Amino acid sequence: MNKNEPISSIMTTELITLCFSDTLYSAEKRLKVNHIRHIPVIDDEKLVGLISLSDLKRISFIDAYSKEGTEDTPVYNMLTINDMMIKKPVTISPENTIYEVSKLITHKEFHSLPVVDNGKLVGIVTTTDLLNYYIGCCE
Repeated sequence: MNKNEPISSIMTTELITLCFSDTLYSAEKRLKVNHIRHIPVIDDEKLVGLISLSDLKRISFIDAYSKEGTEDTPVYNMLTINDMMIKKPVTISPENTIYEVSKLITHKEFHSLPVVDNGKLVGIVTTTDLLNYYIGCCE
């Protein structure tokens, strides 16, 4: 295990993203179908926000284990992606080390961090990515 290894070596680069024109229903569907818990919101390839499954659960009482959508949730018709997203989320650089990111996630109690390079979203790192890295190092 090399704690000075860059986060770019373990971050997820095949991103599922949202834009302002997406609906909360489509956000929920993407989260469930792709078995993920966080989706960056982009505008012109730039990160503008982040939405999590727990954010949607709080407002809609969705069943996190169902693959069925909750399109008829009235609250989804009253709110937009812009209303729900975390605006200006904390970001990291691809050069940040795994150790630095692990400390940040632990101390700030984050579950994911978008990775931005020169203003462009290039990846995301989650607690699952970090746990998989540490588990792989211990086997």
